[in-house]
Amino acid sequence: MNANAYIAALQWHVDVGATEALEDTPVDATAMPEIPRHEPADASQGRVTGGAQANQSASAAGLGAGSQVTGTSDAAKAALALAREVDSVESLREAIAGFDGIPLKKTATNMVFSDGNPEAKIMLIGEAPGADEDRQGKPFAGANGQLLDKILGSIGLSRTAEDLEKAVYITNILNWRPPGGRSLNPAEIEVSLPFIEKHIALVKPKVLIFCGGGTAKALLNSSEGMSKLRGKMKDYKTLTDGLLDTPQAIPAIATYTPEQLLLNPGQKRLVWQDMLRLQQFLLEN
Repeated sequence: MNANAYIAALQWHVDVGATEALEDTPVDATAMPEIPRHEPADASQGRVTGGAQANQSASAAGLGAGSQVTGTSDAAKAALALAREVDSVESLREAIAGFDGIPLKKTATNMVFSDGNPEAKIMLIGEAPGADEDRQGKPFAGANGQLLDKILGSIGLSRTAEDLEKAVYITNILNWRPPGGRSLNPAEIEVSLPFIEKHIALVKPKVLIFCGGGTAKALLNSSEGMSKLRGKMKDYKTLTDGLLDTPQAIPAIATYTPEQLLLNPGQKRLVWQDMLRLQQFLLEN
């Protein structure tokens, strides 16, 4: 292998959250995971304005070159103003469909808004649509969607469940597919955050699932890798001003995407542990 191949392999491991070569203690892969208690939000994190919060979250997500964001863009301001005005999930869908501040809209085939019942008690948020999602206009379609359905089904959850306590409502941070399936960049995160935060505020889920490192970093406003973010319940709290009158923290858990599992089946064990933690939380709450 040449140097570029080694660099590419290392970057792939970083992208999927494998940022630690060794753990501090031995791991028994056959043991049932210990279920940690709900980790409350850090009280020191105050609310900030939409543009500032978007920039912080985009930077924390580390999705692309930071030079693409030079402060709060006009598009981000317009997105925030629009998000403040909508008062229902359907009006949010219409607002995003009519919004031209995200250039990806011009290259995507379909807008990918959501799937499932918006009254569901569980809301799952991915990063961005892939090729199958772009063709079907539905989040987590194709092989990724089939695997996600199996993952959710392993603990009795489903995007089609009639029981709202077991139903999962699904969406993405970004509603348009990036060309070639590339990662989101900070500018796209900045513009999209007001929409996804308003989406969460309108649905009012009992618990959130952040699927993918980009989603977890942006919505938890964290720079930690997935190996640190996953595996424990955290509090998501809206930081963008003007989207909620009385913002309340929502329990959230981060896990790997189905696409990452298809590329690295060894991570299925970690996702299973995450699902067990989520199941335990749901049983206790």
